Amino acid sequence: MMTPLPSFDHVSDQDLLREVTHLAACEREATSRLIACLAEVDARRLYLGEGCASLFTYCVHVLRLSEHAAYDRIEVARAARRFPVILAQLAAGAVTLTTIRLLAPHLTPENHPVLLAEARHRSRREVEQIVARLHPQPDVLSVVRKLPTPPRPDLAAATAGQVSQGPTTDQSETRRDTVTSTGRSVPPAPAPTRPSVVAPLAPARYKVSFTISADTYAKLQEGQALLRHLIPDGDPAAIFDRALTLLVADCARTKHAATDRPKPGRGTRLGSRHIPAAVRRTVWDRDGGQCAFVSAGGRRCAERGFLEFHHRTPYAKGGDATVENLELRCRRHNGYEAERDLGSWPATRVRETGPVFGTPRTTRFETSLAHDLRQSVGARSSGVVHTRRSTTRASP
Repeated sequence: MMTPLPSFDHVSDQDLLREVTHLAACEREATSRLIACLAEVDARRLYLGEGCASLFTYCVHVLRLSEHAAYDRIEVARAARRFPVILAQLAAGAVTLTTIRLLAPHLTPENHPVLLAEARHRSRREVEQIVARLHPQPDVLSVVRKLPTPPRPDLAAATAGQVSQGPTTDQSETRRDTVTSTGRSVPPAPAPTRPSVVAPLAPARYKVSFTISADTYAKLQEGQALLRHLIPDGDPAAIFDRALTLLVADCARTKHAATDRPKPGRGTRLGSRHIPAAVRRTVWDRDGGQCAFVSAGGRRCAERGFLEFHHRTPYAKGGDATVENLELRCRRHNGYEAERDLGSWPATRVRETGPVFGTPRTTRFETSLAHDLRQSVGARSSGVVHTRRSTTRASP
């Protein structure tokens, strides 16, 4: 039976927030009770009498949990049976199912009080750091390999139909015959990209895995050749570290005028929207490169991405671009305060043209492999490559 969605037309903002907080607490309590019951069902093997060969099957097919939800709850239930204190911490919101699932293999009667206390109110990334410290992994080898290019779905279907009717043409001719009815060649389908992965291996060491294009791979090869005297083995981790060091410095210079040799400010003309470099540097340092919005309850926004300079007294109301009148805001909070102070407006934004970071510069030197790859990119015949590396400078 579907529960009808209630109407919130006459619910105030504060009442709605109180209700959400109450319901979240109820959900944590219900989840904790479910975990306790699943632990007992598992111990008694009651799922067998329900026609299921495992607790996982029972959770998915009888309780209608998703596979991911079932896996998490089973792992936490078995950990909670060993350490019942987990149930109280789940109900209180001190830890989450993900936290316990990550820590469960490493909990012992001796260390579980300390680890559970350390993991209180920690994010998944922070808990992964704890796990990496408890069980450090060896460095992974730097690997660059070409990913296969899958055939186009329509061509694969056509080929399958031809095979079912018997081979009527030579296979090599079939492979060359990739021309559509319009006479244009059919480009190969792009290779499926794998999700990027950043995982801690041990304290201060990470495994990074991502997919790059053939053009980017050509740049990597050229960088390896140019830096061979400094990085003889051409380690991609060292190359990317150098590249990121330059990129971060370039972005910081453009975003908030970071420099080792600041010049005296020339002042701000009254009524000007332009923010001087000295003001941007001061505001950025004062706010710590983080959104400075603080809620009525004293909670500061922790966002460090999509930061913008916010006028405390809006520019439209005469606010100047001074250190005292500017604060950092994430894009969402900047828009939220603008709508609060100035009212709603159409869904259009006026922004300065975005800066282009790391503009490639032509060079007379290029490795033969990089040249070949660039030629192949121009012909649209190359796939993508997959790199996996370990580095001490990556950010999770």
